[in-house]
Amino acid sequence: MGGNATEIKNTYTNRSPLGHYFLLPNEIFTQGLIPGKLSVYAYLIFCEDRKTHQCWPSIGRISQSTGMSANTVAKYIRQLEDKRLIDVEPTKVRTKSGEVRNGTLRFTICPIQEAVNCKLEQDLAALPQQKHTRKRK
Repeated sequence: MGGNATEIKNTYTNRSPLGHYFLLPNEIFTQGLIPGKLSVYAYLIFCEDRKTHQCWPSIGRISQSTGMSANTVAKYIRQLEDKRLIDVEPTKVRTKSGEVRNGTLRFTICPIQEAVNCKLEQDLAALPQQKHTRKRK
């Protein structure tokens, strides 16, 4: 550049050396998720243990972090499970008095290819069926 040109440093593409970010799989954008579902999925990825692919945030915590009502979050969780993006399992906890109670849900992030395959199967099933007829010579 010339002698008087000022160089502008691009800080947008630099990653934090502390690793304060997470990645979403590119294929998530082929799943037709509305913004609320995408937000819940992204929050679960944010919370996920990268080795076990599991996390235990409460519905209240997800609701607080995404700005959605608890009922909406619960609905989106069921729909994400239907799309095979996540598995959800209830947990139990034992209180100090020995009483067993429901704990938080355990979320497991499924491999994205399961969701891609599920969507492809649904899209294929939705296509109109063609009648197969033989052409005569």
